[in-house]
Amino acid sequence: MRKVNLKDIEELEWKSPGGKYAASFKGISEALGRDPNSLDLAKRHPFDLELTRVPPDKPNFPYHSHSAQWELYLVIAGEGSVRHENGTTEVVAGDAFIFGPNESHQITNSGEEDLLYYVIADNPIGESGYFPDSGKWKVNRSSSADRVVVRGEETGYFDGEE
Repeated sequence: MRKVNLKDIEELEWKSPGGKYAASFKGISEALGRDPNSLDLAKRHPFDLELTRVPPDKPNFPYHSHSAQWELYLVIAGEGSVRHENGTTEVVAGDAFIFGPNESHQITNSGEEDLLYYVIADNPIGESGYFPDSGKWKVNRSSSADRVVVRGEETGYFDGEE
């Protein structure tokens, strides 16, 4: 058995260069030994669990979809709005929701306190993403750290987003 306590996992902060997007993450699966760069599912794990914190008035990422990945969310504190293809839906602690492949989504903290949620993703190999607002594609070469973002030609991740 592998075990870890959330208080012992480092929280990694992420924000866009212009400050429009922000979130912090505790990589629970990685703390339990997940190797995101491995092609071996015994090392990669068939799913990933992460605790995410989004500060007030910030979206987590640009509006996007995944080509093959499923993401299951469980809100544990705060309140937010989730943008999706049919509009926006308000979420609060206790709400769970899911996005499948090619379902665009974005989570924004609409409250005055941090929005906290768990996300479970299934880690498909060969995943790519699409950003409808800016017409860009994200193509992973072999891992999420080795990605190329394109709009007709290679461009920056935040090009057209901020």
